Amino acid sequence: MAQQVFLTGATGFVGAAIARRLVADGARSLVCAVRNDSVQIAVQAQRVLCRDFAVSDGWQSALSGVDVVVHAAARVHVMNDTETDPLAAFRKVNVEGTLNLAREAVAAGVKRFVFISSIKVNGEGTAPGMPYRADDIAAPQDPYGISKHEAEQQLLQLAAEGAIEVVIVRPVLVYGPGVKANFLAMMRWLQRGVMLPFGAIDNRRSLVAVDNLVDLVVTCMSHPAAANQVFLVSDGEDLSTTQLLRRMAMALGRPARLLPVPAWMLRLAAASVGRKALSQRLCGSLAVDIEKTRTLLGWNPPVKVDAALSATARHYQDSLRK
Repeated sequence: MAQQVFLTGATGFVGAAIARRLVADGARSLVCAVRNDSVQIAVQAQRVLCRDFAVSDGWQSALSGVDVVVHAAARVHVMNDTETDPLAAFRKVNVEGTLNLAREAVAAGVKRFVFISSIKVNGEGTAPGMPYRADDIAAPQDPYGISKHEAEQQLLQLAAEGAIEVVIVRPVLVYGPGVKANFLAMMRWLQRGVMLPFGAIDNRRSLVAVDNLVDLVVTCMSHPAAANQVFLVSDGEDLSTTQLLRRMAMALGRPARLLPVPAWMLRLAAASVGRKALSQRLCGSLAVDIEKTRTLLGWNPPVKVDAALSATARHYQDSLRK
């Protein structure tokens, strides 16, 4: 039986990929909620609503007949946040906005609410051989992670009351064609042949290709065992920063010009210029165990790392020719 799907954040990197997959699957009716009508959705949804879910109510008419809400919209983590009270700003969107939408979904009779959360709910880094697991005690450390954790808790309370089925998905760093931010900067460095001091980093980082994340989200929309569960998601293969740079360079068809600078020296240099957080992302580990996702859902990442890196590289290099 075809599902009626209500998707938020359909113009974002992850939301747009979810929208494309839902339309490609063919058998679903899709309603997209977007905040800014100046950004076009790359797919033909049945309906597009231009409203900010964080400050609007009265969603029930739009949610009428909907089976599943996929909530991908959020106030995302930003570097050098200029808000005087970042936690309050994150809570307004990620907690209050999410719970408002969820309550209206309950009132409209929606069966399931799939929430795209963040690995930052677990924390900021892992020790060697101790990856995060879905059922670990949460330990968010920044306002973004705290807001996502608070939203998760309140959604699970709704689920515990029997009001709606909730599924929480915590992605690690998401990459793929059209990726922005630090991953895009990395490709630019490699494409230009910049010498980088990251040839001796022996950390472990979990990543997830956007197509793998979307595949799990689609699975969670209907799988009976997904109800009221938290899942971590990754590509199933952890890479060091050095390995990632080398394999990304190979995908780009460029040499990886990496100097073997010890990680402790990079950490020291970063701390001296106030970039300790950056050195943690480059030199520290953040690995996840997706065994619960595999076992409970029978799910495995359909796209391998090198194939995903190649698709990302092709899209980036095609954009340079335009």
